[in-house]
Amino acid sequence: MEEKLTQKPSNCLKIVLFGPESSGKTTLSRNLAAHYNCSWIPEYAREYLQHKWDREQKICEPEDLLPIAGGQMQLENEAAQSTEKMLICDTDLLETKIYGEAYFDWCPPELEYHALENTYDLYFLTYIDIPWEADDLRDRPEQREEMFLQFKQALVTYKRPFVLLKGSLDERMATATEHLNKLLS
Repeated sequence: MEEKLTQKPSNCLKIVLFGPESSGKTTLSRNLAAHYNCSWIPEYAREYLQHKWDREQKICEPEDLLPIAGGQMQLENEAAQSTEKMLICDTDLLETKIYGEAYFDWCPPELEYHALENTYDLYFLTYIDIPWEADDLRDRPEQREEMFLQFKQALVTYKRPFVLLKGSLDERMATATEHLNKLLS
């Protein structure tokens, strides 16, 4: 499993949308990838957990963390090998680590190691000022503020470069593109 969590070297910029559930990461990450005509890396956990829910009516369990992390890194590593420009990632292993700790008070050591070892050029921390959208997998609407603070604290603690995105989709896009244009120039 160790190798599956290792981030392969690449020459592209790697950008992560980061934050609690239902904070606009997927919409914004897709829009940014379309705007820059670059690779978009979806959140593997959504596909994995939706399949589990449809099959068993079960949500995430501790034994799901490593397969989710491995699937996420496979998507990222494959895309990174075929682009020189930029990857827009809907999540990363640090987010998986935070969810493991929030839900299970535990994170597999190999996941924690790679979550802290893998590097990205910029994180966009998505604020919770957009309406909550329920689905089969989202389950903490009343804990949005608490979860947001955990995500923000992780970025500060692990000294990750980040920009807070607030407001409407247009406002978030304007802020994000301003910062990405600087990185690309």
